[in-house]
Amino acid sequence: MKILNGIEVSKSLKQEIKSKVDALKLTGKRAPHLAAILVGSDGASMTYVNAKAKDCEEVGFDSTVLRLEATISEEDLLKEVIKINQNTEIDGLIVQLPLPKHINEKKVTETISYKKDVDGFHPMNVGLMFKGIKTFLPATPFGIIKMLAHYKIETAGKHCVIIGRSDIVGKPMSALMLQQNATVTVCHSRTPDVSYFTKQADIIIAAVGIPEYLTGDMIKEGAVVVDVGITRVEDASTKSGYKLKGDVHFESVAPKCSWITPVPGGVGPMTRVGLLLNTLQAIEA
Repeated sequence: MKILNGIEVSKSLKQEIKSKVDALKLTGKRAPHLAAILVGSDGASMTYVNAKAKDCEEVGFDSTVLRLEATISEEDLLKEVIKINQNTEIDGLIVQLPLPKHINEKKVTETISYKKDVDGFHPMNVGLMFKGIKTFLPATPFGIIKMLAHYKIETAGKHCVIIGRSDIVGKPMSALMLQQNATVTVCHSRTPDVSYFTKQADIIIAAVGIPEYLTGDMIKEGAVVVDVGITRVEDASTKSGYKLKGDVHFESVAPKCSWITPVPGGVGPMTRVGLLLNTLQAIEA
């Protein structure tokens, strides 16, 4: 069993991005600029946005974080989005999810200019992705593709089973794996016997949001397992009072794998680097 180390791969890709940014600056061009809108004070969202700002600094991007009160109206939030759409000095925009319940996330996503939608969630970019036309790809699936490529994991002709059908991971992941010439099966909450499919899989991508859902008896020897899940589970034995758990029961699955991602340190860093790659693409376009 070998580890698919997202931290190491992201470091390598960040170095490549920084080199390209340095080259841009040498030609007299400005650095890519990523803006993030954070509504409210959700702890996980604040941590994630701060990490994105740090990533930008590492690779030489400019970054702006617009922090708004949770009580902001949908109309006023949309006005802020439109302002950034119209700002020619900003290349990429993300609105950190989740948003307060009184705000329609779909409406906000669709208001972001598809030319600045570096999260890859705008319907225009989703359509281009499914057609195989170059566009901004959803950051997590994009990062997974980059990680598989880094470790030279063969995808062509392999059976890839994706557990989960979300718009953020499951659906786009299926499209990208098809483009990698894999045979793709998508399992979800209405699939009667998920293990029937996972036992046949050469590659499993678990994105179901249930801690330790995939167990060792559900996979075949030599499978490649990518764990997208990350859930805080209460644990009184730790200083923080919780542990981070993935969708994969690592202890039982890892011994049977050829490759596996850890949690944390697997897919998470690759999601963030996917966002950086999209932002670099935005300024190069």
